[in-house]
Amino acid sequence: MVQSISWKTLSKSAVMLMVLIMACSCSLLPTREIQVSAKPIERKIVQPVMPRAIDLKELQWMTVTPDNWEDQLARIEQQEGELVFLAMTIPDYEVMAYNMQEIKRYITELKDVVVYYRKVTTENLSKEE
Repeated sequence: MVQSISWKTLSKSAVMLMVLIMACSCSLLPTREIQVSAKPIERKIVQPVMPRAIDLKELQWMTVTPDNWEDQLARIEQQEGELVFLAMTIPDYEVMAYNMQEIKRYITELKDVVVYYRKVTTENLSKEE
């Protein structure tokens, strides 16, 4: 019976000692001051290569009217050997012209954005050097 009491006392003492060490262990070590500094990370910005220029081929437009129908038909059969017509009304032609103008506007604005970012990023790189 004496041995069992001493084991209980010993285990309680060990637990109390461990709790005391865990609670006080951080305060026994000297503290260090941590310095925090914020500075920007320098990144190398790779400039993309501009795409090559558009290489458009020349189209040949013909206006076929009831007055010049036979002349144009003979000309097409002589040049191409077969006859195929693609017709477009005047309002549809105006829509096509408007769409082409929109594409041109979009490409121009997109090019301006690319040139702006290229200028801004190369100025930052030249200032660092």
